[in-house]
Amino acid sequence: MPADLAVIGLGHIGLPLAQAAVAAGLGTLGYTPGPHTAAGLGADGPLSPTEVRRLLTAGFRTTTDPAVLGRVRTAVICAPTPLGEDRALDLRAVAEAARTLAAHLRPHTTVILESTGYPGTTEEFLRPLLEAGSGLTAGRDFHLACSPARYDPGNRRYGHANTPKVIGGLTPACTEAAAAFYGRLTDKVVRARGPKEAETAGLLETNYRHVNIALMNEMAVLCHDIGVDLWDVIRCAETKPFGFQAFRPGPGVGGHAAPIDPNCLAHKGRTPGYPLRMVELAQEVNGRMPRYVIQRCATLLNEHGKSARGARVLLLGVTYKPDIGDEEGSPAREIASRLLELGAHLTYHDPYVPQWQVLGRPVPRADSLYEAASAADLTLLLQHHRTYDLQGLAVKAQLLLDTRGATPTGAAHRL
Repeated sequence: MPADLAVIGLGHIGLPLAQAAVAAGLGTLGYTPGPHTAAGLGADGPLSPTEVRRLLTAGFRTTTDPAVLGRVRTAVICAPTPLGEDRALDLRAVAEAARTLAAHLRPHTTVILESTGYPGTTEEFLRPLLEAGSGLTAGRDFHLACSPARYDPGNRRYGHANTPKVIGGLTPACTEAAAAFYGRLTDKVVRARGPKEAETAGLLETNYRHVNIALMNEMAVLCHDIGVDLWDVIRCAETKPFGFQAFRPGPGVGGHAAPIDPNCLAHKGRTPGYPLRMVELAQEVNGRMPRYVIQRCATLLNEHGKSARGARVLLLGVTYKPDIGDEEGSPAREIASRLLELGAHLTYHDPYVPQWQVLGRPVPRADSLYEAASAADLTLLLQHHRTYDLQGLAVKAQLLLDTRGATPTGAAHRL
């Protein structure tokens, strides 16, 4: 009897998908190449060790044997696609997953790509690999579709069940096969015209976030320069019931979903010729925020008769999102590196990160948060975890710079 689902890649996309599938009663196995123990899944991933234990207890299985991929009804590729130094997506893990799956692919299987890709990845990159390795034809012998991942780690309001899923199949039958699968996991399925439309929807969603955060980061710098309370500006603006969605500035933009310019179609060796200039500019603006935070730190210390060199700086929260342990793309590491280069002495605190290294050196972790804030020349809030009592920290800290606008008005210096 074939299993319901194989999740290929057990990272920030694959594990939450497996969790949702198991919760929906689907027989689910996770495939990952190379040595990888089930117990290690919660060490540095989107699920906590407790959630991983519950997942395994509920029947989820992991394997490094690719032969099991030939015994599933649905295979979802969730391989990582990080940005390379040239800002182009690295699709090598997707290619490896495709070749492994193709060697065991059976007729009537539904194959879905959730990994981030360019418009055209499913049809022009993934499809040839699957067909060449299997001898089967997509759309005739097996179903092929794309459904961009929409999982938001740490979000207590929206999960797989109540987040609509966009699906684009190679053929109408492919779309319906993928819709039948996701219909067991989510309340609403949205059918795109095809894989390219689904992929481009994912591209638009990611770029929309980065462009709007860039706007707020520019507003943060402007408002500080002209003496305006940006956080009060946002509070007022978000009361408008139409034409405005509130985004907030910060020390940088982290996460796995980096802004993508389809002008960098590295896997095709060509470009469409029309770069997304707004995306390029957003990346530039967001990329300079860590340097701006360092500038604010140095200015604050200077105003209080201290130098960055030799200053004791406490960093609060080094993950990219609140209340999770994921450090992917967090601006904390660049900020810490620059502070060390200026000669500052660093300590950090994060309830989700027991150990932390910067520039190859361990950064001491503060055991007593209030004592550390009291002893530090500057306390820098980089991520607002729910466990932080910011009112109490503002009282204890000699200087507190809040990059998230989370402290009460007047309690700290804010970005």
